[in-house]
Amino acid sequence: MKTITILVPCYNEEEVINIFYEEVVKIIDKIDYNFEILFVNDGSKDMTLNKIIAMRINDSRVSYVDLSRNYGKEIAMAAGLDHVTGDAVIIMDADLQDPPSLIPTMIEEWEKGYDDVYAKRSSRKGESFMKKFTSHCFYRLLSKLSKVEIQKDTGDFRLLNRKAIDALKQFRESGRYTKGLFSLIGFKKKEILFDRDERAAGKTKWNYWKLIGLAIEGITTFTIMPLRIATFIGGFTGLFAFIYMIYIVLRTLIVGVELPGYASLVSIMLFIGSIQLVGIGILGEYVGRIFNETKNRPLYFINKYEGDKE
Repeated sequence: MKTITILVPCYNEEEVINIFYEEVVKIIDKIDYNFEILFVNDGSKDMTLNKIIAMRINDSRVSYVDLSRNYGKEIAMAAGLDHVTGDAVIIMDADLQDPPSLIPTMIEEWEKGYDDVYAKRSSRKGESFMKKFTSHCFYRLLSKLSKVEIQKDTGDFRLLNRKAIDALKQFRESGRYTKGLFSLIGFKKKEILFDRDERAAGKTKWNYWKLIGLAIEGITTFTIMPLRIATFIGGFTGLFAFIYMIYIVLRTLIVGVELPGYASLVSIMLFIGSIQLVGIGILGEYVGRIFNETKNRPLYFINKYEGDKE
């Protein structure tokens, strides 16, 4: 009988993790497969790990990876994929915004031959208009800029077969945007629509600063288009500055020096200077990522692993 691993990255989820476990067990107990529930404790500072350990004592299907510190969800997922023992994996959040009721449907599509069965959000309850709007714009912007077609309005909630798991495990970069990697590996994909609910309990660990950081990571990881845009803008402003310089020289020769031009000159200098700083900032983002990758440091360290992979 085939085994399916349910991979759950966790960070300070003590309020919801037991509810999540109970809801998942209700579903998988009705399915004729072997299951492993693999929790990745991403440096939680609450009772999350203790509750996971208690689950393992009572249910041998529960495994866990306890990371040495908080690495972030992207690295936590990489650690989980490294320890997956099943023939397929279902990646889920512990907050129950990814409904366990979709698990049977994902398995049915997998049985039909799909390698990547991903859940696409048709609605997102409990989120502000600004978050929905910026998310909508970001996915479409990234898809336009990248050479790889990035899946729109999708998260990490999906089923991946062993072929896709092994492909993802080959990406060892420290600057990770896993949602893009799902698209990058290709393979046969199937979309499932669902309505994303509010968190069952607890508070989200994402704020706008973290989301902006993730967006920058996604863009700089999957496209060099910002560098090209900076080049085009630099070329355009350079051409404009050259034309304006000729105009100033001719005007000075004909009319003479006029002090009133000081304000316009300063404005243009500030404008061009700001364009240069933006270009340097974009270049710095890419150079910084190159610097981090050349160190070739391990992605993560673990305190303890308890599971079948031992």
